[in-house]
This record gives sequence, structure tokens and C-alpha cells, in this order.
Amino acid sequence: MRTVALGIVAMACLVAIAHGGNFFQDAEVSWGQGRGKIVDGGRGLDLTLDRSSGSGFQSKSEYLFGKIDMQIKLVPGNSAGTVTTFYLSSQGSTHDEIDFEFLGNVTGEPYTLHTNVFTQGQGQREQQFRLWFDPTQSFHTYSIIWNPQHVIFAVDGTPIRDFKNHEARGVAFPKSQPMRVYASLWNADDWATQGGRVKADWSKAPFVASFRDFNADACVWSNGAQRCPVGTMETVAAPAGGRRGGAGGWWNQELSDMSYRRMRWVQRKFMIYNYCTDARRFPQGTPAECKLR
Repeated sequence: MRTVALGIVAMACLVAIAHGGNFFQDAEVSWGQGRGKIVDGGRGLDLTLDRSSGSGFQSKSEYLFGKIDMQIKLVPGNSAGTVTTFYLSSQGSTHDEIDFEFLGNVTGEPYTLHTNVFTQGQGQREQQFRLWFDPTQSFHTYSIIWNPQHVIFAVDGTPIRDFKNHEARGVAFPKSQPMRVYASLWNADDWATQGGRVKADWSKAPFVASFRDFNADACVWSNGAQRCPVGTMETVAAPAGGRRGGAGGWWNQELSDMSYRRMRWVQRKFMIYNYCTDARRFPQGTPAECKLR
């Protein structure tokens, strides 16, 4: 398993790298036998699902910390049984992973936004939301801010979840395994919609999910070393109303009081499942991070 000490990371982050933005340069269709296609001169990528197969792509680079943005327009109409994903993952049985998954539904019913964080191969940290807009009508930006202290999930700039580094309290945190960006569209009608009771309607196939404007403001891991944008870890004064440092912002980013209130509003209004409140699933007590503020 590829690991790197955080101290070594800090010394290596000195070289400027280009941000993402073009799928020809930054990603490759990894499966689907032609069902994934780069479009619009490299600005976009469409994934297709039919009865035979889904499709997926991955980033050409691996990253160790960064801010990853993807604009996505989900499968419209009857999307029951389909799952569209956008996530970061390392490899192996003790992998780390940071997930956005979008569970389809019948026409007129809302998507479920499913999030999860894996550390050292262990997940079971699911939080699920409804969205406050129709994600099939236009593109919306889904972001993962991953730094040594936080994993923040955001939708159109609004934070919806903050998984904090509580290693000092015995909670594992993903900070030593480089991860690629992955995205996919696949058939999960055995569980995705109403627990598998609603199946995919193949008369509506092919299903299409569209991605565009992939951007990685991130530290790239290559040949056993890490390259970060110049100034990434320089701490600067926090702006008014915020707690944010660094030239790019994300390395030291945490939620300002205003951002925290926005996140709590989303969670109160739109969260439909939180592993931290599932006593039936954890009869011996919920995971340790659920008890920490």
C-alpha cells in the first residue's frame, strides 16, 4: 500500500501544477465499451447506461489533498435503478474513499444524494440528503475539499457535510493514501430505488449522465512524490467572516461560522439519513466521531 508521512508531504509541496478543466488532458474513460464519450472539445464527458452495461471514467492523476470540483447533470425522467457516482478512492483492501452517489428515482420523485467516507477500508459513515433543486434540469457543482484536517462535501458552494480529523481521539482519517477521481453510471436496481423494489425501466434506456468542467486544485502524487501548487500551504490571514488560509484556500480551509450555519440548515431541512443517529444499526453505540463536536 502506498503511504506517505505527512511531514514528507509538507516538504514536497513546492512545484506548481496546472489545474484540471479538460477531460482529454485530465481523465480517461476506463470502462463501458464506448458508452463513455468526451464531448464539447474536452469540456464535457457523457456516461451512458443501457441493459448491457454502464460506463465510467477516472482521472489520469492521483491526488493527495485538494479541492475537486465537478459539474454534473443527472439522468432525467425515470432514473429508477440507476446510480451516478463521483468520488475519490485509493486502491486495495485498506483503501480510503470519499463518495458522492446519486440514487435515481421514478419520474417526479427526488434523487437521493448519498455520501460516505472510508478510512483504511472501513466505511459505514453514510449520510443521505434530498437536494433543494432538480439535479436533472441543469448542471450543478459538486465539490470535495480534502485537507489534513477536514473532508468537506459541498453542493454549489454550500457545505452539506464536514468529516473532521479526530485521529487524536482514535478516529481514522484519510490522509496518507493518494486517490484518483472516479465517476460512473451503472445499474443498481437491486437496491438503489426504494430498497430495490423499483427496477430500471429499460424501455427508457439509454440513460445518460453528463459531466463537465472537472477541476482539480490539488496536490498530484507521481513517482513516489507529491507536487502541489506553489503557496498551497502558506497560511494567510482569514478573510472577514471566515476561517480560511493558504494561497488556494483549501489547504487550511474549515467552515466559517456562516458556512457552518448553512451546513446545519441543509442537514435540518434535507438530510434523510445519518449513521450517527442509527442506534438500531449500532446497538453497542454509534462510532466515536459521532460523539465529538
